[in-house]
Amino acid sequence: MFNIKRPDDACSSSGFDVSEVSAWLALWRVKGVGAKTYVALLDVFGSPSAVFSAPIVELKKAGLSANVAELIKRFDHDEIEPDLKWLENEGCHLMCWHDADYPVLLKEIPDPPPVLFIRGDRSLLGSLQIAMVGTRNPSPMALKTTQAFAKSFAKFGLTVTSGLALGVDQAAHKGALAATGATIAVAATGLDRVYPAQHKSLAEEIIKTGALVSEFPIGTQAKPGYFPRRNRIISGLSLGVLVVEAAIKSGTLVTARHAMEQGREVFAIPGSIHNPLSKGCHHLIRQGAKLIETADDVLEDLGNLSLVAIGAAVGEEADEALNSLSLEGDYAVLLEKIAFDPTSVDDLIAQTDFTAEEISSMLLVLELEGLVSSAPGGLFYRCSTVK
Repeated sequence: MFNIKRPDDACSSSGFDVSEVSAWLALWRVKGVGAKTYVALLDVFGSPSAVFSAPIVELKKAGLSANVAELIKRFDHDEIEPDLKWLENEGCHLMCWHDADYPVLLKEIPDPPPVLFIRGDRSLLGSLQIAMVGTRNPSPMALKTTQAFAKSFAKFGLTVTSGLALGVDQAAHKGALAATGATIAVAATGLDRVYPAQHKSLAEEIIKTGALVSEFPIGTQAKPGYFPRRNRIISGLSLGVLVVEAAIKSGTLVTARHAMEQGREVFAIPGSIHNPLSKGCHHLIRQGAKLIETADDVLEDLGNLSLVAIGAAVGEEADEALNSLSLEGDYAVLLEKIAFDPTSVDDLIAQTDFTAEEISSMLLVLELEGLVSSAPGGLFYRCSTVK
């Protein structure tokens, strides 16, 4: 698996500065301060603690209404006690906008969440992700397809990201887990609860090797308006979104719309013209989503994606990390065995000590770096020389 890793910052759950974390949590609980407003305030004042210290006149100059400015000044900081108590638990983290490991892709969306509550492996948020979404009432074939695709993505080293809902979401998480891969579940509630409740055991399984993520403070219950907010995070974290099966009017298409607005790839699996749950996919395909028949279709397309956007967002640090990855360790060993003529995975297995799964994962990363390309028949060839 490939991650762009950075050191934890002040908002990590281990050894965090309580006063600073309290300010981040408090500002997020102020009514009238949404994601865009929060980030705008950070641009003006630099930190949440500085926002609380600012005079009302300065808050108004920053664009806040008199009512919201008053709410900030009169905020009862006891409201964040549930959040602080939750953070004391093992494996519970808070990721803030200023943290060095805040996901690069998520930071580029129009309304990125200023704080994220995380249970499990926080570093996974910086991994290469594919989102899989769809109806809560899928056909048996859609369930089978979802799990099969998720297994393939996980074996290639992609993190499978979804929303922990019934149906396609559930199958996507289970497929990734079945392949001993990584999966992220983005919740529309506080992480002190699981929605739907019957997915509590699934959530616990995800936490063992993956992560649960939410922008909602502890104690937040599920509400209809929270799911579209959740959906923008699912697409925002991912390189692309695969829609397996969806009705023409569904929350799944909201996720796809977010993906399009965020500049993400959108993939859709076609189905029978007589199946109402195929109409959403067909609609997306007509709008420009890529028609997908196999997991390899998605992987091939992701392999051809340029890292220019990521490199520009992360800066030289990410470029150096990507370059060092191709030059050191197992990646260097594998790259040395790949010829400029098409080479099969079987040949690479015979020439190295790597498993098929390890080779597939590394090949995806090497493709994303522009060092190798795929050819028909599952073959790969070297297309660039490391300087």
